[in-house]
Amino acid sequence: MLNAWSRDGVGLIRGADNAALQEALWIDLFCPEPEEVAAVEALGLPVPTHEDMEEIEISNRLYTQNGTEVMTAMLSGRMPDRSQVSGPVSFVLTEDRLLTVRYHAPQPFETFGPRAGQSSVGTESVEMLFLGLIEEIIARQADLLEAVGRVLDAVARDVYEDEEREEGDLREMLRELGRQGEAMSRVRLGLLSVERVLGFFLARRSTAKGHVKGAVKARQRDIDALEVHADFLASRLGLITDTTLGMIDLDQSATVRIVSVMSVIFLPPTLIASLYGMNFEFMPELDEPWGYPVAVAAMVGSAVLTWAFFRWQRML
Repeated sequence: MLNAWSRDGVGLIRGADNAALQEALWIDLFCPEPEEVAAVEALGLPVPTHEDMEEIEISNRLYTQNGTEVMTAMLSGRMPDRSQVSGPVSFVLTEDRLLTVRYHAPQPFETFGPRAGQSSVGTESVEMLFLGLIEEIIARQADLLEAVGRVLDAVARDVYEDEEREEGDLREMLRELGRQGEAMSRVRLGLLSVERVLGFFLARRSTAKGHVKGAVKARQRDIDALEVHADFLASRLGLITDTTLGMIDLDQSATVRIVSVMSVIFLPPTLIASLYGMNFEFMPELDEPWGYPVAVAAMVGSAVLTWAFFRWQRML
C-alpha cells in the first residue's frame, strides 16, 4: 500500500494518483508491491528491502546514501493477524521528501497524517514533518506505558485485596503480567531505537537552525522521561510478580500441609493394622473374643489423639 501526503495549508492531505506522488511531502509504504517500490525509486528515493531493515548492525540502521539519510527504528505495531510485534520502520529523508517503509502497522502512521497540522512543530519543512511524526510515535509509546500501568493497577488490586481469589486466578494474573512485561519491552526497545534515530538526525545537522535543535532536544527529553517511567513500571511489575508467586506458594503449601497432617493422623492406625496383619503363629489376641474390637478401638483412639495434638498445636 502506498500513501502519498501533500501539504494542505498547515496540514497534510492524502493524494490518490501518480500526480499526488510527484508532489508528495510524505510517502508512506506499507508492505509495498514491486510496482510501488519502482514508482518511489523513480523519484530518486532509495527503498530499503525488508531484509536490510531487519539487520541489527548500526551501520545498516543509520546511514547516508548519496546524501539521503536512511534511519531505521524498531516500533511496536500490529501484524495482519492483529498480533502485536516489534518491527523495523525505515525513515528515508531528503531535502524535499520524507519516505517511510514498514511491514507492520504502528498506530502513529495511521493517525499522524490527518492531524499533522496539529503538530507542535508544524509541517513547514521535511525536517519538521519528520520531527512531528517522531513526536506522534513518542506519544504512542507514552499511551502504551499508561495502558501497562492501568493493567498493573488492576492486577495489584486483585493480588493485594481480593480475599476470595483462587490459585487459578493467580495463574491467570501471572499470564497477564507476562503479557504486560512483553508490551513494556517492546515500548522500551522503541524508545531506545527512536533515541538513536534522533541522535543520528541531530549529528547530521551541526549547523541547523535553533528551532530544529530545540525540537530534537524536546523529543529527547520526552524519551528520557518515558524511560524513567518505564523503569518505575518494571519495578512494579517485578514486585507484583514476586507477590503473586508468593501467594501461589502459600496456597500450595497449605494444601501440602493438610495432606501431610492427614498422613500423620492415619500413621498410628496403619501401624496397628500392620502389626496384626503379620500373621505370626503366636499372637494370643487373635484367639480372644475381645481382640478385634480392642484393635479397632486402638486404631480409632490413636487417630483421634493425633488429630487432637495437631489441633492443640494450631496446625489444623
